[in-house]
Amino acid sequence: MTVLKQICLLVMACALAGVACLLPASADEIGLSPKERLGKALFEDPELSSRRNQACVFCHAPDAGFSSPRDEINAGGAVMEGSTPGRFGNSKPPSAAYAAQSPVLYHAYDKGELLFIGGAFWNGRASGRRLGRPVADQAQVPFLDPNEMALPDGACVVQRVCNPASPGHYPVKLTDVWGKAICQIELPSGLDRQCADPKAKIALKKETREKVELAFDKIALAIAAYEASHEVNAFSSKFDFVQAGKAKFSPQEALGLELFMGKGLCANCHLLDGDAAGGPPLLTDFTYDNLGVPRNPANPFFENARSNKLGRDWVEQGLKAYLETDPLYRSSAPGQLGKVKVPTLRNVDKRPAPDFVKAFMHNGYFKTLKGVVNFYNTRDVKPRCPAPDASEAEALAQKCWPAPEVSENLNKDEMGDLKLTGPEEDAIVAFMKTLTDGYRPPE
Repeated sequence: MTVLKQICLLVMACALAGVACLLPASADEIGLSPKERLGKALFEDPELSSRRNQACVFCHAPDAGFSSPRDEINAGGAVMEGSTPGRFGNSKPPSAAYAAQSPVLYHAYDKGELLFIGGAFWNGRASGRRLGRPVADQAQVPFLDPNEMALPDGACVVQRVCNPASPGHYPVKLTDVWGKAICQIELPSGLDRQCADPKAKIALKKETREKVELAFDKIALAIAAYEASHEVNAFSSKFDFVQAGKAKFSPQEALGLELFMGKGLCANCHLLDGDAAGGPPLLTDFTYDNLGVPRNPANPFFENARSNKLGRDWVEQGLKAYLETDPLYRSSAPGQLGKVKVPTLRNVDKRPAPDFVKAFMHNGYFKTLKGVVNFYNTRDVKPRCPAPDASEAEALAQKCWPAPEVSENLNKDEMGDLKLTGPEEDAIVAFMKTLTDGYRPPE
């Protein structure tokens, strides 16, 4: 009997018995819980956008380290076009991998300096306070962002998840995980037509709105569960094999690790200690920093008049923008201007092909790891470039750097004049390349 026939008989048997029936996991889903499998299906579903043409995975692809899979976009402005043609985000998609471990946003003091730790998004605006997990708070935002998936209301997401396009659309349904009541919502007729309009105002009764919000929260929690799964956080890099005593670094990689921990000061923020739960290193401390990265002049958001009224005067304010909305932290906001989330370096070099172009930093200004390390090393040594919008390639060729996008609150303690040699920069790059998941040790 074929696998397909077995699945059909299983579904028929479940239907006759009147019980929920979970389809068998595919080969790449083995080991995922039902909630994680649901989250993966939601993560990959383009139906959950206004034009039914964009899914989370379109900006967070596994073979690109759960970041942008479009190298022609990475080579330029590095921001992705949303469901609506001509609408672009204002920053490069961060990696969705190793993000679920970020704690709910909180503050601490280190040597008298106020630090903010946790949250999600480059600017921390998904604090995690609503749903208890920053990545769950974050998961709801793109669905309703006019520059991303562009649905006008959470009710649109709930309707499409509870009433999928085809019976087999979700191998695990929302009702399989949270019971039939989660989708027993009387939504207004004509809602699907309204959902195609990002500007639509969806009017719901109070009771209906409460049910929609509950279901929308469960959808986000399922996506967060998938993002916390072993499929997204594989810990299968050469670095992990070396840590386990099952592989060895090359001499250059070993030197890179030594420099990463010492002279390069990289490990001050990209921690090599185990995580708080005793797991492997996450290569981030989940804090916020302004490195003085130049603006990326190729970002089409600057010309996106429908969503950016400031045009070329728009500046990434970083954590400040979120803190200004929080009464508890509003007074601390100015000191966080320009500070963005310290990303994990895991999968920083993961790419589907050797010639695939990746973009680095929150705005994608850098296109090479060599350029990133050289910037850390020489930011405060090289002169300003004659052209204020010089690209990374132009800056490296001319031995200069453009001015920072935000000059306030610069990190001057851990970068700027590290006095690394060229070969030492190369060694750090070689070490960072060992952080790519999917390593297979030689036989």
